[in-house]
Amino acid sequence: MADSLRRLVCAESCRALQEKLENWYRDYEINSCDQNLNRCCEIIELNSQIQGQLFTILNETSREGGHYAGVETIKTRLLPWLGTCFSCAASGRHFEDSLSLTQDSIEKERQLRELASNQTFQLQELQEELTSTRLQLSNVQQDLRTSRAQEEDALRKLDRLNDYEQQIQILRDEITILDAQNSVLQSRLARSRSPSPRRSEIKSSNLLPPRSCSPGRARRTNASRRACLVTRFGDIYAQERLDAETLLRTYISDMEMVQRIIYIAAVESFNAAKMAYRQFKIRVRDTLSLGHSGPESLEDTVLDYIVRHEDLYDVQASVNEVIRSMNINPKISFPPEIDFIVISTLIRELCRVAFSMQTLIPPLDIAFGTDGELFSETKYYRSFDSDFTALLVAYHVWPALMEKDVVILKGEAVTKRGALWSRRSRSRSRGRSRSSSPGPLLAHHLSRSRSPSPLRSTSPRR
Repeated sequence: MADSLRRLVCAESCRALQEKLENWYRDYEINSCDQNLNRCCEIIELNSQIQGQLFTILNETSREGGHYAGVETIKTRLLPWLGTCFSCAASGRHFEDSLSLTQDSIEKERQLRELASNQTFQLQELQEELTSTRLQLSNVQQDLRTSRAQEEDALRKLDRLNDYEQQIQILRDEITILDAQNSVLQSRLARSRSPSPRRSEIKSSNLLPPRSCSPGRARRTNASRRACLVTRFGDIYAQERLDAETLLRTYISDMEMVQRIIYIAAVESFNAAKMAYRQFKIRVRDTLSLGHSGPESLEDTVLDYIVRHEDLYDVQASVNEVIRSMNINPKISFPPEIDFIVISTLIRELCRVAFSMQTLIPPLDIAFGTDGELFSETKYYRSFDSDFTALLVAYHVWPALMEKDVVILKGEAVTKRGALWSRRSRSRSRGRSRSSSPGPLLAHHLSRSRSPSPLRSTSPRR
């Protein structure tokens, strides 16, 4: 920078510019317009050369000061002058205005920097608060997990305690039954003339229950068992019924016949299960009446026993009875080479549910339905292929579940116009294609799967 400044001083350009200005001023009045313009252009050219050298010195000086040196001076002095296209140097007021604007700009930049700094500080505080909140939330969640684990452990202990209490009560009931058995046997032995008891007394003694439930258990669990059975009946409609329908469609192309077969299977399953329940109840009542001496009534004791020992129900016998009834039903037909045993899974589940529903107070049953009856909105839904303007039921797809006269779950039916007339014409023209004797598949199944009921055995169940 010193060399450039020295060359500018030695060149005496500034002194020559001053002399030219003085000469021009002296001769300005006698010169022509062109002469004055030429003098002015010469002075401007000389001034531009001096300015070029000064800008070079300015560049070198700023470079020597470092990357950010002289920034404020350039902003406050040089930029306002350049912004007014070199006219501000001759006008003091314009320079002051530019300087004022520059200062305002600098002040705004300073305020913006302070605002950004404050926002950064506030953001850091928020982040610290968020981190602290997250830590507190993590501690709360850990406490909640610990509390939940303690609660689950307490519930498990309570369940075990309840199980122990139930087992104790069962053992007490068994002791009571055994005491009653012992007293009955001793009284019979005392009255007997022969040391060997009669066969009927041995059979009755063997039929006495090896275990019993706590008195009143059936009534206490009636609501929960009812809810489970209603749900199970709905699940059978949604799952097992559709599976049976799909299976039957592989043998029968008539969809109406398939739905009739499933509906009749449901009706016959309930009939068979109710009959089996009545017989089972009679045998249990006869057996428990010999030694009944508890605080509960005999009917409650019988019902508790049946609820506790539903596994003694011979469901396969009911399935066989349902298939036999369907084989002689005049409303349905089936290919001779295939038997109704193909839907035995659906029949078995319906029999189990129907049997358990008889243990409820009051028991649940299905609604009675006939073809050609007046359609009831409270009992049935219309199938998608129904005539929604028809008033009569052509045929039923699924029975409604009833509790006395109250509908618990709606069934499904198909309504069509002229349903009664078409049903009568079909009944006259259609004959049964099956014999009343079981088919080959049914006979084979009966020979393999039918077994005597546990209550019919002469040895007690252990």
